[in-house]
Amino acid sequence: MTKLLQWLFGVSVVGSVWALVTFDLLELSLPRSYREVAWPMPLYLLVSFGCYSLATVGYRVATFNDCEEAAKELQGQIREAREDLRRKGLKM
Repeated sequence: MTKLLQWLFGVSVVGSVWALVTFDLLELSLPRSYREVAWPMPLYLLVSFGCYSLATVGYRVATFNDCEEAAKELQGQIREAREDLRRKGLKM
């Protein structure tokens, strides 16, 4: 099962449970307070997911590893390319 199918399955299960509770489709006679809490639940979940995503991206950016060796190698390649272009007559 691909990750997309896992997410779609999870969202469809949560959506089905939400619809059953909100619209009382099984006639469970749930208290009104349950339905009042369930009605805005998709919005709460969306905001929670956004906060989690923002925190994850922020953490990954903060702990991103610097590759000093790769940076030095790249700078050396840039110098070589500039020297090669100067030898070929390009003025920068």
